[in-house]
Amino acid sequence: MLAIRIPRPRRKALALATAAVLTALVAPSLTVTEAAATTTDYDTTYYKNAIGKTGTSLKSSLHTIISSQTKISYSAVWNALKSTDEDPNNSGNVILLYSGVSRSKSLNGGDVGDWNREHTWAKSHGDFGEATGPGTDLHHLRPADVQVNSVRGNLDFDNGGSTVSNGGGSLVDSDSFEPRDADKGDVARMILYMAVRYEGDDGWADLEPNEKVGNGSNPYIGKLAVLKAWNDEDPPSAFEENRNQVIYDDYQHNRNPFIDHPEWVEAIW
Repeated sequence: MLAIRIPRPRRKALALATAAVLTALVAPSLTVTEAAATTTDYDTTYYKNAIGKTGTSLKSSLHTIISSQTKISYSAVWNALKSTDEDPNNSGNVILLYSGVSRSKSLNGGDVGDWNREHTWAKSHGDFGEATGPGTDLHHLRPADVQVNSVRGNLDFDNGGSTVSNGGGSLVDSDSFEPRDADKGDVARMILYMAVRYEGDDGWADLEPNEKVGNGSNPYIGKLAVLKAWNDEDPPSAFEENRNQVIYDDYQHNRNPFIDHPEWVEAIW
C-alpha cells in the first residue's frame, strides 16, 4: 500500500497575517480578492531562482526549473496513475477526474465502466499525441471514466452547457467543457503548468492558453480568464498537493509550481 504523503504546511509571513487582522478590525466589510503569497519549503531550493519575479521573467525561470524532469513511456502512465491518483480512503481505487468517482485500479482500459488516461491538455492541441514528452507528462494526465473522457474529447474549457451523464456535475456544449466545481482549480493549474513547461524549445509546440474556444489542432487552449477564475475559486486540495509530491518524489522529479504557489498564475497572466 502506498503511503499518502502529507504536504508540508505552508507558512504565511507574520507581517501579512498581522496586516490582515488589522484590516479586518478597521474595515470588516472589505474582502480580499487576490490570493496572498505562500511560502513553501521548496522556495529556498527548488524555486530559488524564481522567487521575487513576475511576468515573463517568472514564467521563463519556472520553465527552466520544471523542464528538468524524468520522462516516462505512455504504457508506464497506467501504473503511475494508480499511485498518483490513489483514493486516500481505499488503496485499491483511484479517484477519477471530472466525475469524482472512486473506481478500482484494475478497471483501467477502454470499455464502458473502465477508466482511461485523460490528457487534460488535449493531445490534438499541439499535435503531440501519446509520444514521450507532453503526451506522457503526469502533471496533466489523470484517470477519467471512459465515457466522460469521450464527452470531453478535445474541447476547450469554459463555463456553461448541459449536464454530462455520470460527470459529477460537469457541463458540456458544442465547443467547451466545464468540469465539476471540485476539479476546476485542478484543471486550471494543469493547463497552465503545460503552458509553462512546453515553450517550443524542445521539439514540441509552444503551448499557450488564450481567450478562445474551438481552438482545434492549434497549440492553444481556452479560456484563460475562466481558468484564472477557477484557480482562485478552487484552491489546491490535499489530494492535489499529495499528487504533486508523488510525481516529484517517485516519477518525474519536477513539480507543478501552480499547486505550490497558486498566486503565480496572476503574477504571470
